[in-house]
Amino acid sequence: MPETSLSGRTVLVTGATSGIGYDSARLLAERGATVLLHGRTAEQASAAADRLVATSATVRAEQLCCFAADFAHLDEVEAFARKVVSEHPHLDVLVNNAGMAAPERHTITADGNEIAFQVNFLAHYLLTCLLEPALTSEPGGRVVNVSSSLHRTGNIQWSDPNRARRYSRLAAYAQAQLALTVFAADPRVTAVSVHPGACDTALLPLYANEGVTPAEGAAHVVRLCDPAVEIVNGAYYDRDERVEPAPAAQEDRTVKRLNKLADLLVGRSTEA
Repeated sequence: MPETSLSGRTVLVTGATSGIGYDSARLLAERGATVLLHGRTAEQASAAADRLVATSATVRAEQLCCFAADFAHLDEVEAFARKVVSEHPHLDVLVNNAGMAAPERHTITADGNEIAFQVNFLAHYLLTCLLEPALTSEPGGRVVNVSSSLHRTGNIQWSDPNRARRYSRLAAYAQAQLALTVFAADPRVTAVSVHPGACDTALLPLYANEGVTPAEGAAHVVRLCDPAVEIVNGAYYDRDERVEPAPAAQEDRTVKRLNKLADLLVGRSTEA
């Protein structure tokens, strides 16, 4: 089947300066989309945009818009979301891709959250909530969460999400990925999760000794950005195959409980 053009569509990719995010941005732009590139710093985002234009025969500079926010600082996430909504009141797709491996030592952000839980889940939760008006301004808006098969090994420590009592970097990472996968079932915006496979990126040591190229992983992400590919809210994909996620990701009460916890941790007042 020939690839459909994504011309006229606007897609935001978080963590677009390297790995799967960078290659997702490239593939989307090559198919004609306007791509909003997010990086931790403005310098990293503009360097990624320059590299895309220099190395791809079809990507034009005017297709790319750069944004910066350090997800370890929730005030930067809020400012980033406000800027996106004001400059792009209609957004077709949000790709929640930015991620980090949990550090060896238990680390708390200035916002008071365990760093991997904040960067990999809470920042994306906050961003998605704040971008909801842009994603729902017209029918068909969708969110693609880049998750992980490791979400199956995770559990959410409801009484101690910071894992202050007992910390392990793998458990912290798995908890964040499970939360992101659960969040896809939230009914406010149509969303899916995808495990792009073990890719040769900074996160590879969590999975295997060798992986496929980031471009191969990115192709599974970009497929789900295509409006020609029908999606069901809360669905989970292992590469290009829809499979059942962990049971918690299919429980309505878990979705509600997670939203309540996330609202508390990002400082949002929960609407009744």
